[in-house]
Amino acid sequence: MTKASIDNASRPAGFLTFTLHAHLPYVVNHGTWPHGLEWLHEAAAETYLPFLRVLKNLERDNIRFNCNLNLSPILLEQLSHPVFLAEFPRYLTRKIVAAREDEAFFLQSGDLHLAETARFWQRFFSQALDDFNGFNRDLIAAFRHFNDTGLIDIITCGATHGYMPLLGTDESIRAQVHTAVDTHVRHFGKAPRGIWAPECGYRPSGIWSQPVPNSDGTPTPPAFHRIGVEQALSEAGLEFFFVDTHLVEESRHTSSPYDPPGDGLPHTPEEERATHEPHRSLYQPYYVDGPSAKQNATTIFPRDPHTGLQVWSGDTGYPGDGVYLDFHKKRWPGGHRYWRVTGSRVDMKDKQPYYPQEAAERVKAHASHFVHLVYEAMKSGFNDSIPPILCSPFDAELFGHWWFEGSLWLEAVARNLHEYESGIQLISCADYLDQYPRAGYIAMQEGSWGTEGNNQVWLNPDTSWTYTHIYPAEIYTRDVCTAGLWRTSDLGLRIMQQLCRELLLLESSDWQFLITTGAARDYAEIRFLTHNDQFNEVKALWQTYESTGAITEVQQSRLAEIEQRDSIFPDIDPGLWATAAKEPVPTTPLPHPVETTA
Repeated sequence: MTKASIDNASRPAGFLTFTLHAHLPYVVNHGTWPHGLEWLHEAAAETYLPFLRVLKNLERDNIRFNCNLNLSPILLEQLSHPVFLAEFPRYLTRKIVAAREDEAFFLQSGDLHLAETARFWQRFFSQALDDFNGFNRDLIAAFRHFNDTGLIDIITCGATHGYMPLLGTDESIRAQVHTAVDTHVRHFGKAPRGIWAPECGYRPSGIWSQPVPNSDGTPTPPAFHRIGVEQALSEAGLEFFFVDTHLVEESRHTSSPYDPPGDGLPHTPEEERATHEPHRSLYQPYYVDGPSAKQNATTIFPRDPHTGLQVWSGDTGYPGDGVYLDFHKKRWPGGHRYWRVTGSRVDMKDKQPYYPQEAAERVKAHASHFVHLVYEAMKSGFNDSIPPILCSPFDAELFGHWWFEGSLWLEAVARNLHEYESGIQLISCADYLDQYPRAGYIAMQEGSWGTEGNNQVWLNPDTSWTYTHIYPAEIYTRDVCTAGLWRTSDLGLRIMQQLCRELLLLESSDWQFLITTGAARDYAEIRFLTHNDQFNEVKALWQTYESTGAITEVQQSRLAEIEQRDSIFPDIDPGLWATAAKEPVPTTPLPHPVETTA
């Protein structure tokens, strides 16, 4: 029996797959508060540890969750960094002490309820410290356990979250992806099957022109042919990624001229007809069509917009419910929160006290409501020969950090689906692809899940100057890595490895995002300029080595300082940036045009 012909009676009517994208830019050794290492501490205490607690509870009760969890490579490097391992327990202790001081203040002022909430925070951060120690201060090993037992499927991301549609060379995209896979293998012992393309960014193959000039005065390259993002992913052995709704809705469902790869397409006329039903477009995976479709078969899962808005929107979604903990109002100097949302238009001074138990009860109602929404979204396809799958991707930090009760909500959804017969089952994307076929091929245009669905969050009048530095750095790195002199000595390798590290950090899409949103503009600009300066410093060291075969003691000392500050990806391979690192797949014109934008 093929996986496409499983008896309908023996399988669920439909599937739900959660995808949680856990990522923070590299902040270790680059500031603490208000921007810097404190971001990592907050995410670990409020999102990663509570989520591990949820997984532990579900494992204990033999409840399947089967979500896709992306732990970005640069996040993994930070969670295993000696600075984080030393500082995180101190952070938790500070939070416990601050809650005790708040309790004493509230008792003295006669506010008994806020004093009880202060004790709630003492318990919360004490449990976080106990859990961290219980996991032997190794969060990655804790996640690895649940990955190995099948409760979650850990996938990867771009090495430093580089926004792939705007990276200037194919070598840079390949290096982001291959470094990610190598890092994943180092931390988890096996390669990932899927990837979260940063910002759900996609660009098809086609002619591409650099959108801004080079800051160093070097000529802008003429327009040239680029591989599609999907080709770089497939070359690294990655089977699937995620795209935003509009890329599928605006795509062409094609009959590809290329041979179906293996057992991945519908096998019967009934199954083929089901894939063309209008209600199915967002609830089925597709192969990405393009010149490399035969050799590089990569699958996309579309994001469901309706259930997604309900979960992440602070205005109209669950997090905006009045009983939940308000994110913004804090008591200083400890930074603890004692007030609830109250209402979306309620002034800060009018926020009402937070009641944790009331919020916990509301979580159960919202979990039940969400399951109903999922059911309604997919029910028209329940009798199809291929079961529908609804993909719900979110930033992981939404659950616990931004929406404090979010991790409880995830657990409640899993329990609801386990305890009540809805016909819907949780599944990972990899498990779904192992059992059911893709719906065919689609050809997509360029886009993202950002504002307006395009590149404007990352390339706009406020951020375009960053790319005037990124593009010449990418070209220089490609050229010197291709030349190969770095292969002839340990010192040459060491210099070139740090050059590649600084380029990766320069390419992080977080800097443009923080500039555009204004969330931490000054910090993002300083960070970008810091890595640009360090790239140029290491470039100068390389040029000295290139011409003399050595560098001075002062230069060696400076190289060591930069290595210590940005000590990521210890086994990074400069060969990944070489032009011949991966021979391009021969291209054959498609019977229909695949357009792209600059």
